[in-house]
Amino acid sequence: MSQVAKGDFVVKLQPLAVEGQPEGSKIARMAIDKAISGDLVATTTGQMLSAQTDIKGSAGYVAIERVEGTLHGRHGTFILQHSGSMNRGEPSLSVSVVPDSGTGELTGLAGEFRIIIANGQHSYEFTYTLP
Repeated sequence: MSQVAKGDFVVKLQPLAVEGQPEGSKIARMAIDKAISGDLVATTTGQMLSAQTDIKGSAGYVAIERVEGTLHGRHGTFILQHSGSMNRGEPSLSVSVVPDSGTGELTGLAGEFRIIIANGQHSYEFTYTLP
């Protein structure tokens, strides 16, 4: 049976070097660090690759981040995989738990992590299952 965790998070992005790209490349790499509160109390570390295009409002990104914390009282770690794009201003985003990445009391975790941005604030709804 699915459960839902909700709360807020603060994200810090730090630019990183991108090797093997020509001068003026529109590919970027960032370190991701989050502090998550609410039903999931955790910190994350990860990296993101992004690409912009010559068309305003079109871009894409992928990211992997390791989450460590407590989800509704159960402690462990898991990995989130991001895949996002903007098609001329229309966003599309999928953030899901990497299969079999849960450890500790989160072993067997599966789910989708929905990011909500409103009025400059970040929140989440994490729909998940545990065995």
